[in-house]
Amino acid sequence: MDSIEVVLAMLLAVVASGYLVRMLPFSMPLPLVQIALGALVAAVTVHGVALDPEIFFLLFLPPLLFLDGWRIPKTGLFRDKGIILALAFGLVVFTVLGAGLLVHWLIPAMPLEVAFAFAAIVSPTDPVAVSSIAARVPIPKRLMHILEGESLLNDASGLVCFRFAVAAVMTGSFSLGTASLTLVWVSLAGVAAGVAVTLGVSLAQSWLSRHFGEESGSPILINLLTPFGAYLVAEHVQASGILAAVAAGITMSYVELSGRALATTRVQRAAVWEMVQFTLNGIMFVLLGEQLPGILRRAADSVEEAGHLSPWWLLAYVLAIGAILVLLRFCWVWAAWRFSLFKARRQGGALPKPRLRIIAVMALAGVRGAVTLAGVLTLPLLLPDGAEFPARDLVIFLAASVILLSLLLASVGLPRVLEGLTLPEEPADRLEEDLARHEAALAALAAIESTHHALAAESGADADLYANAAVRVMADYRHRIDDRAVPGTVDAGHLRQADRAEVALRLAALKAERETVFKLARDTAISDEISRKLVRQIDLMEARYR
Repeated sequence: MDSIEVVLAMLLAVVASGYLVRMLPFSMPLPLVQIALGALVAAVTVHGVALDPEIFFLLFLPPLLFLDGWRIPKTGLFRDKGIILALAFGLVVFTVLGAGLLVHWLIPAMPLEVAFAFAAIVSPTDPVAVSSIAARVPIPKRLMHILEGESLLNDASGLVCFRFAVAAVMTGSFSLGTASLTLVWVSLAGVAAGVAVTLGVSLAQSWLSRHFGEESGSPILINLLTPFGAYLVAEHVQASGILAAVAAGITMSYVELSGRALATTRVQRAAVWEMVQFTLNGIMFVLLGEQLPGILRRAADSVEEAGHLSPWWLLAYVLAIGAILVLLRFCWVWAAWRFSLFKARRQGGALPKPRLRIIAVMALAGVRGAVTLAGVLTLPLLLPDGAEFPARDLVIFLAASVILLSLLLASVGLPRVLEGLTLPEEPADRLEEDLARHEAALAALAAIESTHHALAAESGADADLYANAAVRVMADYRHRIDDRAVPGTVDAGHLRQADRAEVALRLAALKAERETVFKLARDTAISDEISRKLVRQIDLMEARYR
């Protein structure tokens, strides 16, 4: 019963965080509010949460990574694949080597292998925390896509490095060749597992639906279970379940282009996924806050491991390590940008020179999160000879502190670095949207024309009835085509302003419709069943315009 009460308290904390972050007179990232509420839950509950990292990875990461892979723009992902791969793999190795050596130098009592393990587990970044900060201080779109792509891939490389560093501590040996081969297998097999599971599930679901039909909730439930299947299959073959979940999400975005899902299914599924994302993201940071008091107590008890008597040395270590991680990230991004510039010049192309403010944004946006916390808690308690794992409590404390410090640095530093930063606009998205609307309108007109003749012939009713209906439906599409038929003949700003005005008028009309339907239901002029049906139709129309 106590466990259920703690879970309910955490869910309540997630709900409260959404309101608190809007009530605060100053700007604070949602993850920090949730961490604080988690610490409050730990203070008022008798029994804490015994966090099992394996269960944590299985329950929380697959759906969130699947959704991130599904929603990330694939054009930007493949366009910037070079810099994303350099950050996701090259930067991780650079961080493990650089931070590992510096941390061992800073804390000689921490063995070098343990320092490498610590550096490996703090190398992956967290897209959830960055997205939360970006919601209040918008990061340029292209930079955000790069950060998202990096965070989707660097979890696997960071965890592989962490696994081999821990193995070196346990066995006293390390093989670079074995580690490299394992990284290749873990990555390729993980991606293959994610793609295979998603395609297999989609084909099976399509075949079953065509031959036997399905319940309305089945497609949504299958969609929710897909990332777990991909994760478990990959883990079963000793591959990366994290990369499998990401690959499953990316594959799902292409499967979705088939258009087999019903419109109502897509609307309901989007609502379900929004709820799942908000809940799991929130619980992860609430759990981090709930674990912090215990981590602090154990770190204070083990402060002698660092060779000092005063616990204030721990704060100095955290600040120094935070500065090291930011500096290493800054140097790597700067070097990668310079290399890209040199390569482009060799090939006759052109790239803008690296701007220090943009590189600073990339450095500060390297926020650590859930993967770091869950991974560091998997450290063994004992060595094979029965001795305690060296500096285990200290490593856990430093990792948790790095998460908090990176969140604070991003929330305080990013708004100041981004202030007044202007980047050239990328009109490609708007042009693609205009093209899609124009072509879709042409297809809609052709479909209306053929359908209204077919309906009139089948029913045998007055042809004018269907013709008038077709004219009314076609009017909106003809207006859209006329406005965009000849690019450059109409002022683009005027069209955007007209679109906004039309949307505002339609939303006002829909609001009036809904209020009237509710009033009729309250007055029992219509049944509540009719009321729900009409309100749902109005809500779908409103969602379209919003």
